[in-house]
Amino acid sequence: MRPDGERGIYGVVHFAHRAVGAVPLDDAGRVLLVGQWRYALDAWSWEIPEGGARPDEDPLDAARRELAEETGYTAREWRELLRAHLSNSVTDEVAVVWLARGLEAGVPSPEGTEQLELRWVPFAEALAMGHDGRITDALTILALQRLALHRLRPAP
Repeated sequence: MRPDGERGIYGVVHFAHRAVGAVPLDDAGRVLLVGQWRYALDAWSWEIPEGGARPDEDPLDAARRELAEETGYTAREWRELLRAHLSNSVTDEVAVVWLARGLEAGVPSPEGTEQLELRWVPFAEALAMGHDGRITDALTILALQRLALHRLRPAP
């Protein structure tokens, strides 16, 4: 039954995995973005390093794995930035994103389906990319905006 008492169909896509992401931020205030072709959109997309955490996998461990696979970087410091439902009208997908600091370069090892390009962007430009449409990935936009709020908040 629908909320108005009428009969209806309500479809929900259940996700076995959780979405995870990392905002790699270096000491110069730059964000490392990952560019890739998104088949579902038939378009190129700039995003934070992100992927999925298996049900039996700790989401932070998955974010660490995604950062290393997609960029080659590891981070010494991790701070949770946000938890969100990405499309709560049709899915139960949960996303968790961390800020990754204390970065060390390594060698990326992308999956066979990924052809990635990496780009360091000043944080203000990355934020602007989300505002002007150069970044359209919801998780990336949410993460950058949340980080902007944290950076503007005065220290206690």
